[in-house]
Amino acid sequence: MDILIADDEPLARERLAALLAELGGHRVVGQVGDGRAALDACLAAPPDVVLLDIEMPEMDGLEAARHLSRVDDAPAVVFCTAYDDHALAAFEAAAVDYLLKPVRAERLGAALQRAAERRAGQRQAAAAPVVPGRSRTHLAARLRGSLRLIPIADIRYLQAEEKYVVVHHARGEDLVEDSLKSLEAEFGGRFLRIHRNCLVAREQFSELRRTPDGTVHAVLRDGGAVLEVSRRCLPVLRDELRHL
Repeated sequence: MDILIADDEPLARERLAALLAELGGHRVVGQVGDGRAALDACLAAPPDVVLLDIEMPEMDGLEAARHLSRVDDAPAVVFCTAYDDHALAAFEAAAVDYLLKPVRAERLGAALQRAAERRAGQRQAAAAPVVPGRSRTHLAARLRGSLRLIPIADIRYLQAEEKYVVVHHARGEDLVEDSLKSLEAEFGGRFLRIHRNCLVAREQFSELRRTPDGTVHAVLRDGGAVLEVSRRCLPVLRDELRHL
């Protein structure tokens, strides 16, 4: 099988590569040092398996695995980590196995056998649930079998349209399949609801403006968007904005 190794420690990557050479029958197609690089590598040339560390810079392994699970023909994920307290989250992210460092050859071999069975059988679940207590750093928009990652910090507002949510961000607009309700639950500390179909990033509010007919609009700092505020959301929004 073709295998990608993702770990921020060069010695750990070298050890896994040596174990794979010892086991035989596999090919290391790349080595990367963070979750974002692992995701980019998988989208560019999908491997059969990713050996994925959890605690990494830029994007951790759990978030990378959740994004990968949304890709068509997603690679099997085997976590290789020094920490034993992420096992539940790992399997919620559709991992095949969870190996503790130092990884032993026999355990790695067994995990790869399960990965082969997974690849030969049904595809991984199309989406993984959000891990409680851990917010994502990016949203993922699907584009003809690939993913476009949108940093949460770049998002100005989120607007529901039919069964999708339009993400308005610094570089334009993209559609995501998350519901507005689930995004509010995950990122409620960062976004404020102004309407049943709209969430706005807290730092984007410039002013609240009332029109002659009594309608209130939120004016955003970046991009100049003017968005209607519902009467139901207005009292809570005003209270929140007093504390910004």
